[in-house]
Amino acid sequence: MKSYAQALDLVDDPAAISAYDEYHRAVWPEVLAALRGIGIERMEIFRVGTRMFMYFSAPDDFDPERDFQTYTESARCNEWDELMRQYQQRIPNATEGEWWTPMPCVFDTEWFE
Repeated sequence: MKSYAQALDLVDDPAAISAYDEYHRAVWPEVLAALRGIGIERMEIFRVGTRMFMYFSAPDDFDPERDFQTYTESARCNEWDELMRQYQQRIPNATEGEWWTPMPCVFDTEWFE
């Protein structure tokens, strides 16, 4: 099992942020099933202001660049993805083509065990 961390910003609009948070309190069941279907066992999204931090665990053979967006293969999950992107924007230092920007691990207590 591997863990991944990624960052993304929300549009700086209090009403949009509130709507985004509300959607995530009631994520569509099809989205949850699709995420589990591509191997994501657990996903957490944290937010401070407009900056979001997503942390998820997936099997060792999971490749975020190859596998993550495959959850949108169903029309319902694609609809969710397009809806959420209305509220989101790339972080300033994202590279071309990145939406959620990967964050390398710089510290892990397990490195010292």
